[in-house]
Amino acid sequence: MPSESAAVPEPVEGSAARASAPGSTPVERPRDTIGDGDPSQYVRERSIDGRRDVSYPPAPEPLGIPVYDNHTHLEIEDGETGLSVDDQLERALAVGVHGVVQAGGDIDSSRWSAWAARSHPRVLAAVAIHPNEAPAYERAGELDAAIAVIDELAAEPRVRAIGETGLDFFRTEADGIPAQMRSFEAHIALAKKHDLAMQIHDRDAHEAVLETLERVGAPDKTVFHCFSGDADMARLAADRGYYLSFAGNVTFKNAQNLRDALAVTPLERILVETDAPFLTPVPYRGRPNAPYLIPVTLRFLAAERAMDADELAAQVADNTLRVYGAFED
Repeated sequence: MPSESAAVPEPVEGSAARASAPGSTPVERPRDTIGDGDPSQYVRERSIDGRRDVSYPPAPEPLGIPVYDNHTHLEIEDGETGLSVDDQLERALAVGVHGVVQAGGDIDSSRWSAWAARSHPRVLAAVAIHPNEAPAYERAGELDAAIAVIDELAAEPRVRAIGETGLDFFRTEADGIPAQMRSFEAHIALAKKHDLAMQIHDRDAHEAVLETLERVGAPDKTVFHCFSGDADMARLAADRGYYLSFAGNVTFKNAQNLRDALAVTPLERILVETDAPFLTPVPYRGRPNAPYLIPVTLRFLAAERAMDADELAAQVADNTLRVYGAFED
């Protein structure tokens, strides 16, 4: 879900996020929950209230070299008419996006993510308890049980990452931070146990995230999803071997910090993502986002780096496969 950036923040998923932001308008609402039923039936819906244009943008020109969406939330429907998973994947394939990493943030969305990866050859899954959900699970006395579910899901062959996990000091009050920290450290341990990549959500918590990774030891493949730091943080992260994933907010006018970070990030550490349905790149900001819009962001990244889009696409694709392995068995 959206991380800190210079851009206007968008709310994050889940009950804990809603509870921690009194007076805010939720951007999504539960439609169904899995319970003991079929994970495929779990779908959520992003609110269209107050949004000027909720139509999906036109498809961009296809990329010459196929790439992958490092982080998306296909379980969240958006727009006037939501797209099915098959529709999402077909639209993406048509423009050169050959796979997606579907990220979970609670038990239900993680179960859905694992189901999507089992059911669709162009989907890999990341599973986790989102940092804004951890305090709610802790208050209910269910955090350990929730982490145990993530541990079980992480053993599935098409679950290739623990994520999104991390720290969020923007939406969680101070009394919830210990639960976030305990959950983050437990997720780091799971990534190591299962030899998986880890996708980090970091919002207003740069120093604490970096300190935690150094103190307990980062997994071999650590990814800052929707990287939200500046050039200094980018240099430090890359020096430590972490990957930086750039989303559509790098195109926002008031996100110069992200462009500065991009400028100093080694090519072999760059990933690209949508964080769909959020963070739609300019010129479609505010409209529904989807994996088929990856080419818009990637071409922007290439222009910022003064390089050919195909050259960057080839490098990003190689980076993605190095982190997650092959998408199609």
